[in-house]
Amino acid sequence: MRNFLNARPGLASLLLGAASALALPPLHLLPVLLLTFPTFLAVLARAGGARQALWWGALFGFGHHVAGLYWLTHALFTDLATWFWLVPFAAPGVALPLAAFMALPAWAAWRAGRGRPGVGWPAVLVFAAAWTASEMLRGFLFTGFPWNLLGTAWAFHEIPLQPAAFVGVHGLSLLTALLAALPALGWRVATPLLLSGLALWGSGGAWVLRQPAPEDSAARLVLVQGNIPQDLKWEETQRLAIFQRYLQLTREGTAEAAQAAPEAPILAIWPETASPFLLAQDPDAQRLAASVLPERGVLLAGTVRAEWSPEGRVARLWNSLVSLDAAGTMGPAYDKSHLVPFGEYMPLRGLIPIRVVTGGVDFTAGPGRQTLELPGIPGFSPLICYEVIFPGRVTGPTRPGWLLNITNDAWFGHSAGPYQHLAASRLRAVEEGLPLVRAAQTGISIVYDALGRERARIGLGETGFAIAPLPGAAAPTPFSRWGLWVPLGALLCVGILGMALQRRRPD
Repeated sequence: MRNFLNARPGLASLLLGAASALALPPLHLLPVLLLTFPTFLAVLARAGGARQALWWGALFGFGHHVAGLYWLTHALFTDLATWFWLVPFAAPGVALPLAAFMALPAWAAWRAGRGRPGVGWPAVLVFAAAWTASEMLRGFLFTGFPWNLLGTAWAFHEIPLQPAAFVGVHGLSLLTALLAALPALGWRVATPLLLSGLALWGSGGAWVLRQPAPEDSAARLVLVQGNIPQDLKWEETQRLAIFQRYLQLTREGTAEAAQAAPEAPILAIWPETASPFLLAQDPDAQRLAASVLPERGVLLAGTVRAEWSPEGRVARLWNSLVSLDAAGTMGPAYDKSHLVPFGEYMPLRGLIPIRVVTGGVDFTAGPGRQTLELPGIPGFSPLICYEVIFPGRVTGPTRPGWLLNITNDAWFGHSAGPYQHLAASRLRAVEEGLPLVRAAQTGISIVYDALGRERARIGLGETGFAIAPLPGAAAPTPFSRWGLWVPLGALLCVGILGMALQRRRPD
């Protein structure tokens, strides 16, 4: 192994980055980081200069993101005849700019370790701080893409997630990078620190979960998962059958919920763009949807809204969530505000000859985060698709009573993508101290309480509905009050400590 690292440090960096992705959902093989991070630090210690360290860091990041985002290629299979030429480039094309963010922690660790034999505390501390800083930058630059943050590796269970209420997912990334890099100092040093750190982490999370849970709301949720494959979703001949499937599942689910809780408000929830018709603008579709709701029922449905030009062409499109009651009255609605580049709109339109949607019309962004209010139901913050992956940016000016994420992960089939999306969603519940309700086209649809505990689930690739009471909100968490300032302060403290130790040259 040592000979390989010396002979092929660039290739080693690439492979170590790819192996590190095994710690991410759905595998959660966290122990692999105890090998990959220290080994990568040892490789960086051999760098002959800043340029070499930056290059090896970019290679590590490229391997990490290609392995972690391989599932993006699945979206092309829905229309392979058109997009076959993109298959070899999809995941690498996204990983390439993301790899540049990994150059920062690599350079910082190399610089902190200069003049020292092997890997010391300065390199470990600065590496963990710079890794976290690069993740935070990734959430803002170029519209932001904070996917697969290292802290999501802990989303396999609610116990290790509880510190996120204080430091957010970025704080978990900082702790994870720090613990994973410790073996670079030698196992004699690393073992007691690792064991004590993990014991403290786990016991603290278990203590939080033993506290009394917030009382459930009176409202009953009915998550409806139609499980419509993406290649059939917009087929003209399938539209009515798809709509009827959602209507039938809604009728059965709301009837069962109404029988169990006759006086409770009932919320039926459809995923992103679940309606194959323009539900907000189609009176016939509204009438049919209202007919399957009980008297106290309300439908929250994902749908596309459109605006036409005087010539009868589509002028504007919105990716929306609309509400409809049993009387057929449309209520509050939300338009997605954080759109996906290249998926919902084309950056540099005119320079890149690719059409995003039929007719080349980009989606229009909504006004931003807001809290929607419905009679008898706590206000909620709607989040469409990947809007849920942005820590500290999932609520508006008014704190809601819960978070609602509707999404269409059917694009990505039975891959790691839906599980990674789910992990990010779970972190938002813990960070904000708010229940999170998630309805996904092909799964995974789920209800988490304010501590990230699962209350109901429909698995990936299943068709059906799930009924659950709406969990209550917890008190505002430190992270919900101060947001990203908390992990930013933590990484600055760790980084400054590392730089201070670096100034103390070894004897």
